[in-house]
Amino acid sequence: MLKNNEISKIAIFASGSGTNAENIIKYFKNYSLVEISIVLSNKKDALVLKRAKNLNTETIAFNKKQFNETNEIVDLLINKKIDLIVLAGFLWLIPDNLIQQFPNKIINIHPALLPKYGGKGMYGKFVHESVLKNKEKESGITIHYVNSKYDEGKIVFQSKVIIEPNDNAGSLAKKIHQLEYKYYPKVIEGLLIPKKF
Repeated sequence: MLKNNEISKIAIFASGSGTNAENIIKYFKNYSLVEISIVLSNKKDALVLKRAKNLNTETIAFNKKQFNETNEIVDLLINKKIDLIVLAGFLWLIPDNLIQQFPNKIINIHPALLPKYGGKGMYGKFVHESVLKNKEKESGITIHYVNSKYDEGKIVFQSKVIIEPNDNAGSLAKKIHQLEYKYYPKVIEGLLIPKKF
């Protein structure tokens, strides 16, 4: 996806505290060929916006109408010449106009081994609780391309973690977060600069 040694520009979408977004920004901070251009959130008081600002990254908050009923966000991303959109704990379904404008250029990370435990409402603790309730022996992360349905896009990467008998939703979440922090930036790097991955 890298264009003749030009800088590849990333936009991150997040809804919550933004630890994954912060980790990605830090990973690419001194990277000459990749730039985190902007962090966008559907919540104006989301902690992710504060984390991004503290790392000198541009931020913007938007509402449902701007996102779903106008081309405002699409136009913003086009004007910024964004090459890859990274979802990092972003909970809204991506509208068709965004998917059509950025085909195979939107990725998401999910805290389970898809196709299991995906779909609307399956995020965070709800995923981990379901995994434990069904007595799974392992869980993990799935990084996938985004299409018009929750968690159904083509899988790019998965990594697994063993579930111990004494694990609960909190301890499993910690294990999953470690996988996210370790692999999400590397997979992004690999998509932008394939020889590195």
